[in-house]
Order: sequence, then structure tokens, then C-alpha cells
Amino acid sequence: MKTTKITGDRIKKYLEEGKRFDGRNLDDFRDIEVELGVSKNAEGSARVKLGKTDVIVGVKIDVTEPYPDSPDDGNLMVTAELAAMSSPRFENGPPQFNAIELGRVVDRGIRESKVIETKKLCIKPGEKVWNIYIDIYSINHDGNLLDAAGIAAIIALKNSMMPKYDEKEEKIIHGEWSDEKLPMAKDPPISTTFYKIGKELVVDPTLEEEDVAKTKITVGSANGVISSIQKSGEGPFSEEEIAKALDMSGKVWSDVHKKIEKFLK
Repeated sequence: MKTTKITGDRIKKYLEEGKRFDGRNLDDFRDIEVELGVSKNAEGSARVKLGKTDVIVGVKIDVTEPYPDSPDDGNLMVTAELAAMSSPRFENGPPQFNAIELGRVVDRGIRESKVIETKKLCIKPGEKVWNIYIDIYSINHDGNLLDAAGIAAIIALKNSMMPKYDEKEEKIIHGEWSDEKLPMAKDPPISTTFYKIGKELVVDPTLEEEDVAKTKITVGSANGVISSIQKSGEGPFSEEEIAKALDMSGKVWSDVHKKIEKFLK
């Protein structure tokens, strides 16, 4: 059976008419599938699929020393691994730039929103605090790994249990969890990345659409409150385009939140 290649020019022409090849509107996400508890060794984990894009996020929690400039705050660290099996564009070995960027964007969306109540993660000021590790793994890349990872990270965090801690021995009891969840604010941030393709802004692009985009801007927001913005790519954004992205982010957050709300309780 002969297939017709979807070229960049065809994608741009369709977008100018307000159309996408999969039938979505420009501000529509693909179907979102969520699976919880995919790692028995993590304090929390989630697998999220956006169409064919597939990521797993695990959360590990341990005890460490606080940073000198925040002696009574818990720590946060986000890393990403783009597995070669998930795309021929990724290679095994040291972290590539796009993996580092993915970790940083997800980190910023969580950190700047202050969704994790870090003051409650202090065990002994200046000496011991809880440390939150978020590990992102790509399973399949078909566009918009940024938002898939951001959504999976928030769901994994919201479903994380705190390890049991022996205050007398001042150590974690490995393999056992308390009845307490990770202390988090009610409304979690959801990152929405707006990809500029031609003159249009598109959310949740397929890989073919993403390849046509020259630049993108990621907006972290929760219930109308914007907490982070990060641009990447070579092309520019005008003030009007940034304002449009910020206006669109409220609707997109609401739409995505409805789809994953049951996993955030």
C-alpha cells in the first residue's frame, strides 16, 4: 500500500487553515493514557502516553544534607534518559543536550510552581532533609516528550508515599513506607509547550509537526496561575505570540487537568 509523505509545507498549509492531519484543533492534546505504580522500587511512578509518545517517571526519596543556602528546605533533582530504543535519533552513552534540556524544563516547572512544600521536608535544619529524585525515561518518541514527561512527573509525585524514617537511628527503613504522601499543594502545575510552526502556535505536536517547528515556549501553570516560562529553539517569538500562548495556556491546562484529574487526588 502506497503512503503519502506529510511534508513540512503541507503541515504549514493545513495549520494556516486551522487543521491538523490527525483531525485535532491547534490547541488540542492527543488522548492521554496513564498507568500508576509501574516501578515497585520507587516511592511513586507513572507511565504516560500522549498518542504514541510514551514516557515513564519514577520518584525516589531519601535523606541527605540540605543545600547551604536553604538549610530548612528539602532538595529536588530531575534527570532524563532518552533511550536509544525509543527513537533512532537517540544514542546510548552520556546525556545528550535534548535530555539535559528535558530534565531542566521539567525541573523548572515543578520548582518554580512551589507545588512541593519543601519546608515540610526538613528533618533537622542544617543537617537532614528529604531529597526528591525524579527520573524520566523515554519509551517511545512521537513528539512532545516535554509535556508527556511533565505530566508524568506531576502524577508520579502526587502518588508518591514517604518512606518510613527511624528518628532514633536517624535513617530510612528501606522497603517500608509511611501512610503519608509527599506534601504537595492542591493545584499541580501542568506544562504546556507551544510550538511555532509557520505563523501558528500548536500544542502537543506529533513528531512530524515537531520537526517543522523552529522554536517553542513551555508555560507552566495551574488553574490560571503561571509559574514558569522557558523558550528554546532558534526562532523568535513576538510579544503578541507570547501573549497568545499565555492566553491559550489557561484553556489547555483545564482540558488536560480534566483528563488526568483522577490521578491527582
